[in-house]
Amino acid sequence: MAVTIEDLYRNYGILADAKDNLSQHKDAYQVILDGVKGGPKEKRLAAQFIPKFFSSFPELADAAINAQLDLCEDEDVSIRRQAIKELPRFATGENILRVADILTQLLQTDDTAEFNQVNAALLSIFKTDAKGTLGGLFSQILQGEDIVRERAIKFLSTKLKTLPEDVMTKEVEDYVFAETKKVLEDVTGEEFVLLMRVVSGLRVLQTVSGRQQLVELVVEQAFLEQALNPADPDTVDRLLQCTRQALPLFSKNVHSTRFVTYFCDHVLPNLSTLTSPVAELDIQLEVLKLLAEMSPFCGDMEKLEANLNMLFTKLLEFMPLPPEEVENGENSASEEPKLQFSYVECLLFSFHQLGKKLPDFLLDKVDAERLKDFKIRLQYFARGLQVYIRQLRVALQGKTGDALKTEENKIKVVALKITNNINVLIKDLFHNPPSYKSTVTLSWKPVQKTEAVAPKRPSGEEMGSGGTTKKQNSPLPRRDARQIYNPPSGKYSSSIGNFTYERGGFRGGRGRGFGARGNRSRGRIY
Repeated sequence: MAVTIEDLYRNYGILADAKDNLSQHKDAYQVILDGVKGGPKEKRLAAQFIPKFFSSFPELADAAINAQLDLCEDEDVSIRRQAIKELPRFATGENILRVADILTQLLQTDDTAEFNQVNAALLSIFKTDAKGTLGGLFSQILQGEDIVRERAIKFLSTKLKTLPEDVMTKEVEDYVFAETKKVLEDVTGEEFVLLMRVVSGLRVLQTVSGRQQLVELVVEQAFLEQALNPADPDTVDRLLQCTRQALPLFSKNVHSTRFVTYFCDHVLPNLSTLTSPVAELDIQLEVLKLLAEMSPFCGDMEKLEANLNMLFTKLLEFMPLPPEEVENGENSASEEPKLQFSYVECLLFSFHQLGKKLPDFLLDKVDAERLKDFKIRLQYFARGLQVYIRQLRVALQGKTGDALKTEENKIKVVALKITNNINVLIKDLFHNPPSYKSTVTLSWKPVQKTEAVAPKRPSGEEMGSGGTTKKQNSPLPRRDARQIYNPPSGKYSSSIGNFTYERGGFRGGRGRGFGARGNRSRGRIY
């Protein structure tokens, strides 16, 4: 005979009045458990009554949790929400792992309100037993369905950082790090990024040794011991993803040496043949920007001279010789070389940073003819720079506030930063002997309030400063905030309107995983 509303209220009354003698009324509690087999009203009542007396009947614990779980899977969403809301009351003692496991599986719901209820329930049991809750989450990440794994990882990446220190103790954070390392043995590109966000936020890893451990994690994923296959977009994607994750970790004490050496050994020689994982991404410029951002944090390098030589060779490729002149002194009709300022800024900056470690490179390690050729290219480039800088300064003269925020003027501001940076670095290299003392802020890095305005700049152009400033170890900027300047080819333009603008950056691989296809149901792996 089905349990009715009256049966539920009557047996609830028996249990509520029993006080210290609750355990003697096992039959009354069983009636409440049987309420999950009734209609919608009976189920809603059962969802509230079952957890209220759960702790008084340990011998019925399994039956009670299973009954509540049945309600969590009911067809009626309002019943599911009620049952989920009450689930944290079952999270006691040895039951915590099971409840956490159940809640993690329930993250797969497509109902927004229900999904939020599951999130709230998980956060609630974190405060009861953080390590036990994490055990349920990581169990599903390692063994659960794809959708559950994906949402459990996203839960960790967004919610752990909101928990207070009395919940996320050192023991709990050590557990998170240990379990995350297990998961990282088999991940997609998107999962790797999210999991690095999880561990990078752990307080126990905010020390120098902790950040070094994080770099080691990234190195393992980057396969730096293997040669790069430039034709494989997955391999290129993995290197980009890993380098981006490592960048914010580098400092004067946590070195980028292995990544910079790998880029010089395997990436720069294949720069023109790299296959972009995303169609609209300028892969060459993206790689050069990453190298430039890493270069200030190099430690001692075994192959310093070889790395400098590779950077020098690439600089020559991107810095053209001036066009030949005919007898009357005018330029020949041949096409004017294209000046690729964005690429040159990155290469010059990287060369300048590594050159500090071997200041006699241009004097003693480069033969006279090659050095002469280099200086001719520098002079030609420098002349072109002066033309563009003058044009940009005139265009930005007197503009402040909202006037600098128009799309056209933002392009000019970025272009001025790039050209100013190159100008400063070229002047250093023209010193005799070459100097490596000047510092610049890379053009795509955010402007700092303490940043000095470049010399000889009209006062209205302060927003365009990219001149000599102290190197700032600012956080990694949003990749989609980068602005790329591509100068016009042909003779130096007198029209600022020829500047073009693209969005820089790379948005997480767009579902692209790391490594071989088809070896895992979750997507590409490595």
